[in-house]
Amino acid sequence: MTIRTYALAVHLFTATGAVFAMLAMLAAVDGKWSLMFLWLVVAFIVDGIDGPLARHYHVKKNAPEFDGVLLDLIIDYLTYVFIPAFALFKSGLMDGWTGWFAIIVITFTSALYFADNRMKTKDNSFSGFPGCWNMLVLVIFAVEPNFWVTVTVVSILAATMFLSIKFVHPVRTVRWRYVTLPVAILWTALAGRAAWVDFDTHPTISLALLLTSAYLLFAGAAQQLIYREKL
Repeated sequence: MTIRTYALAVHLFTATGAVFAMLAMLAAVDGKWSLMFLWLVVAFIVDGIDGPLARHYHVKKNAPEFDGVLLDLIIDYLTYVFIPAFALFKSGLMDGWTGWFAIIVITFTSALYFADNRMKTKDNSFSGFPGCWNMLVLVIFAVEPNFWVTVTVVSILAATMFLSIKFVHPVRTVRWRYVTLPVAILWTALAGRAAWVDFDTHPTISLALLLTSAYLLFAGAAQQLIYREKL
């Protein structure tokens, strides 16, 4: 096959994320939260693979008629933001005004963030929390914290989307990648396991989810402090 064929195939691979998003949404409408998260984990894996493939096959040069960045952002908004917010609202984990507060804050701030052309830093990290609500909501399902904890975390992360705080990209941030990438892979495996057993997880799995999430959440800020980076 030609390089153009490979480049087009990468776009097709990225577009499968939209299919997985629809399957996740259908599961969410039926209240099948484990199945929903399993589809979101599959979409998360696709999202982690398609970027390196796109850069390897130079899709901007070899298949320029499709905007891979735009395609990726559309699917990411569905799988990272919209569906997880819906699940948080409909699951009953946040009743009354807290549920309304969460979905309004999550969807509104994320729409602005995804359209912000300053979201990427010089080292291909993210400036501000990158709207990975799918990861947060999955941990909430697994741990089931007090709703006040959830409201507080949602509020803080939404605010940090617009602050000059660095968040690492597991694949593209070179610094500490030898740690960050394995941690991200471990998180994905733990998330898949938690969803597979309907979130009836062993305390060890829940603790591992919290620890890996904490690393991915704070590694960028730690780099800023240690190396005195400016975004």
